[in-house]
Amino acid sequence: MSIFRRVKESIEDACYIWKEEMKLVIKDEGVLIFFILVPLLYPLLYSWIYNNEVVREVPVVVVDESHSSLSREFIRHCDASPDVRIAYYADDLDEAKMLVSRQVVKGVYLIPSDFDTRINRLEQATVGVYCDMSLMMAYKAIFQTAQSVTMDMGAKIKTKLSGLYTAREEQIGGRPLDFDEVAIFNPTGGYGSFILPAVLMLIIQQTLVLGIGLAAGTAREDNRFKNLIPVSRHYHGMFRIVAGKAMAYFMIYAVLSAYLLLIVPRMFSFTAIGQWQTLLAFILPYLLSCIFFGMVVSCLVRYRENVMLLMVFVTLPLLFLSGISWPQTSIPPFWQAIGCLFPSTFGIRGFVRINEMGATLSEVQTEYHMLWIQTAVYFIIACLVYRYQIHLAHEKVREEVAEKKRKLLTNTAST
Repeated sequence: MSIFRRVKESIEDACYIWKEEMKLVIKDEGVLIFFILVPLLYPLLYSWIYNNEVVREVPVVVVDESHSSLSREFIRHCDASPDVRIAYYADDLDEAKMLVSRQVVKGVYLIPSDFDTRINRLEQATVGVYCDMSLMMAYKAIFQTAQSVTMDMGAKIKTKLSGLYTAREEQIGGRPLDFDEVAIFNPTGGYGSFILPAVLMLIIQQTLVLGIGLAAGTAREDNRFKNLIPVSRHYHGMFRIVAGKAMAYFMIYAVLSAYLLLIVPRMFSFTAIGQWQTLLAFILPYLLSCIFFGMVVSCLVRYRENVMLLMVFVTLPLLFLSGISWPQTSIPPFWQAIGCLFPSTFGIRGFVRINEMGATLSEVQTEYHMLWIQTAVYFIIACLVYRYQIHLAHEKVREEVAEKKRKLLTNTAST
């Protein structure tokens, strides 16, 4: 009977801590911002920014030294493409470079003076393409447009010189080895569909850690001479403390995760082909690992500002370590080991495969199992850290009681 009573008491204490933690979240404006406003508004901001998916009408300057019908045809085809806009004509390359340096244009097409002559002599002609590499998407649009136009013009010139008779012969002669380009998983080739899933998962982790750390820093600042954990019956067990706090955070982020991962991508028509059952099963260990990870980090935070500086500093490296913006195989082993410490590394990899590639849970077993391992490890560490906090709280209470007794005895003796 005593065992059932203790279990019942533990559940009641955990529920009490959950209730108190929810009150703290609502009362603290900083925590409320990171737990509610940031997850609600940040995804919309990122989605609106990247909603165009690809860049269009990138301004380019042309230096036409040939002034021939073929050079004008090349310019006309480039200008007719959706990615490039011929914005200026320059007399020489120096003038074109000046326009690039002033950021009026993003690239230069240089058509040499012998462009038409070399083609008529059945020699290979060239077109110089100079791109501003500070923006990779602009570079991609400028370079691929020039490449596509030159290939099409080359095929037409080859057909004219072949002496073929039928249209089918000309088609085969211009391109004897054809290919079909099929974009899988990201059919639009858009930047939004590429980067948004990683950003959404990172927002969940970062805002959770920021909110938990902010609450812990506030508690320490408000009670500089007492421990973070109050001394009462409800806060005596480390498991009930960790469980109660985790329940409060999980309740909030269960709703926010559904909004972030299911609603936002579909609001802006980003690629989202994953099954909601698979996402639900995958997000469970991810949320728990992020919560316990945030609780461990919060014990290292003394002031409110510290956690913000720490998490903002590691946000961009975490995006790279996930293997989304840089290939996972090209990351050095040391940094791969560092990335394994953060739930976002496996969460991003698994979510991208589920959401954009339609992977099942069995196809992301590595990431799924690693998230459960992180959940267990960080739960144990959080319990140990909170046990140490409880020990400090009891020591301070004993010191305060002893000090009060000493003062009482001193006052009694003096009277």
